[in-house]
Amino acid sequence: MEEYDIAVVGGGPAGIMAAIAASQNSSSVILLEKNSSLGRKLLMTGGGRCNITNSKPIKKLLNIYPQKNFLKHSFYTLTNEKLFSLFENKGLHFIEEEDNRIFPETERSADVLNVLTDYLDNVSILYNFEVKSIVDNFIINDKIKADKVIIATGGVTYPQTGCDIKNYSLTSQPLTDIKYGLVPLITKKDLSDIAGITLYDVIISHAKSKVQGNVLFSHVGLTGPGIINLSNEVSESINYDLLEGEPDVNFEIAIDLCPDFTRDELHEKFTVDFQSRGKTMIKNYLKLFLANSFIDFFLDEIEIDAETQLSRINKKSKNRLIENLKRFTFEITDFNKDLAKVTLGGIDLAEVNPKTMESTLTHNLYFAGEVLDLHGPTGGYNLKIAFSTGYLAGLSASEK
Repeated sequence: MEEYDIAVVGGGPAGIMAAIAASQNSSSVILLEKNSSLGRKLLMTGGGRCNITNSKPIKKLLNIYPQKNFLKHSFYTLTNEKLFSLFENKGLHFIEEEDNRIFPETERSADVLNVLTDYLDNVSILYNFEVKSIVDNFIINDKIKADKVIIATGGVTYPQTGCDIKNYSLTSQPLTDIKYGLVPLITKKDLSDIAGITLYDVIISHAKSKVQGNVLFSHVGLTGPGIINLSNEVSESINYDLLEGEPDVNFEIAIDLCPDFTRDELHEKFTVDFQSRGKTMIKNYLKLFLANSFIDFFLDEIEIDAETQLSRINKKSKNRLIENLKRFTFEITDFNKDLAKVTLGGIDLAEVNPKTMESTLTHNLYFAGEVLDLHGPTGGYNLKIAFSTGYLAGLSASEK
């Protein structure tokens, strides 16, 4: 049986960074990866461009996260400046784009991964090694024994990268409910006829939750920044836990297609315009409010003939127009789980020391990255969590 000071389980962003930090103080570190290569999910981030972090000052950055008190120590341990220097020392520099998003100047996530793996010279790496059991005294698969173990197995998103719900059972650490986050929605209605159309700056609502942003129609449902940002609140409002099975999804999403007008303002405008522009067909008039490519679908859904002249639209139809412009609904039947960007829930933060990432229940057991009950919005926030918690876990585990 091979013996090591530190075993890191999972070769994603958090695991790689944990191994890098651990190897600074220890020459006996092994990184265990289920796949034949490291960083599969890292290669997918930012559309393959790798949005590695967000440049906001730490105090402002922490305010983005509901778990800011837990993250504070890790963020100050691996600052953006320290993160940048790791890459710049290897010749990779960065550019800043809108919303403070940071990308490598080469715009290639592979270059980010190459730099990180360059720092693993003192780390043993075991590929195609699926960790199935960690028993007493940190004996892994009856083949490897470690003095300390860092769990960085990720969440349940992008299963093609090796993420697996079974990873949560590797330890007896308490868990919160595991759910899909930042996830597109599948609609009951077939939307293939309008796939690719975007509604800009609309208001999307579910129950008491509201988000303003863009909605993109896909062949199977709704996506785009507005939907993705609302999906966390929607997912959290449903009572389910992926450890017990898939959720029973059946709810309604409403879209305010004209957020710049109230119902009364639309009613007043329609009253005037339907008289003064009576010969105009409704499909042409709605170009004032809707994307041209969406109008036929909209009118078909609310059962109004697209070529009806404004003067021929009765009061009942006019009210139906107004109501649907302000509240156009879709029935949602599932989450597009294969495209979920983050996992909600995970290792309960109440039993993890935020200053070390060590379990408060099991000495010498550490956690990092998405396996923890941590998540942020899009825009470099989740890689920031992975790098920072991974670095702190590796540093803490390697301290003599």
